[in-house]
Amino acid sequence: MSTEEKTTDEYIVDFIKAFKTVEDEMEPYKEHKRDLKKNYVDNGWLSKDELRFAIKAYRMLKSDESFEHFSEIYDKISKSIGS
Repeated sequence: MSTEEKTTDEYIVDFIKAFKTVEDEMEPYKEHKRDLKKNYVDNGWLSKDELRFAIKAYRMLKSDESFEHFSEIYDKISKSIGS
């Protein structure tokens, strides 16, 4: 009994099929996320900018980034750019 190796093209097709399945499964969650943000803006609880900053803060915390280090770099860049 011999096992045939798949070609690169076959692996690409397999990957695309699996990727599409994952994308399709994620769509309801993406829609829910969009609805959640819209709800907060529509109800006047947060502005779009406040939401954007809250999401950035969440992502920084999630990735365990140092706010102090980020703040230092931001200050240096904003001074050098002159904004």
